Amino acid sequence: MLPWRRLLRPLAVLVLTAAALAAPSGTAQAAPTGPSSGWNDFSCKPSAAHPRPVVLVHGTLGNSVDNWLGFAPYLVHRGYCVFSLDYGQLPGVPFFHGLGPVDKSAEQLSAYVDRVLGATGARKVDIVGHSQGGMMPNYYLKFLGGAGKVDALVGLAPDNHGTTLSGLTKLLPYFPGAEDLLSEKTPALADQIAGSPFLAKLNAPGDTVPGVRYTVIATKYDQVVTPYRSGFLQGAGSQVRNVVLQDLCPLDFSEHLTIALTDRIAWHEALNALDPGNAEPTTCASVFD
Repeated sequence: MLPWRRLLRPLAVLVLTAAALAAPSGTAQAAPTGPSSGWNDFSCKPSAAHPRPVVLVHGTLGNSVDNWLGFAPYLVHRGYCVFSLDYGQLPGVPFFHGLGPVDKSAEQLSAYVDRVLGATGARKVDIVGHSQGGMMPNYYLKFLGGAGKVDALVGLAPDNHGTTLSGLTKLLPYFPGAEDLLSEKTPALADQIAGSPFLAKLNAPGDTVPGVRYTVIATKYDQVVTPYRSGFLQGAGSQVRNVVLQDLCPLDFSEHLTIALTDRIAWHEALNALDPGNAEPTTCASVFD
């Protein structure tokens, strides 16, 4: 990939962040709920084949609908009860969520999981998250009692150990006040910078908690979570599986957004993580599954 193209996504993130900072104050608008095809259907009851509902957690600047327009129906079609939430809303910033403090977003996830469990009667959920949405649930598991309510956490390009945003975060010290402005206006972005106080707290107890199965699916073409292996986790035995998409299919050129939005190879591997007892090898041909 040409160097200038590798910079497009980080620059897009910065442009969207600037738009968020420029938005007028007021009450954040909620994104619309999912389509009526079974996604976000709180009357859905898990089947014996798929006894755990799946909670989808969007990434930074995403929302509960746009982030999952492909993957949510993919799961519903396969018989899962699927739910997605909005979190990290900022006042006056509609649609672009996941910008509030990550620990507060984890509290929103905690309340949402309780709502899903109460509605479905399930004992546990599985979580699939993209980017921040793959990392933030770790705070819920470690500090908010989530470990007893979650069987599996699957991260699509998660930033579990932060990001340098293709090196752009290293420029912040050269702009006086930039880091303070970032922390004040978009706390989640500051929290996700490699070496942040939030990430130090998050990872101090270790990467994982007992009883939860972890899968990280990364792409070597990720230009937002950099280096891409910063999403990998360390855990005991078979508790953690770290996967690089290109090891499954060398022809997969997905980057940070498309791994969640359109990549059926990544989706197939996520499906394997949700139902390991019926897992099938993920290959380039999985795009047709």
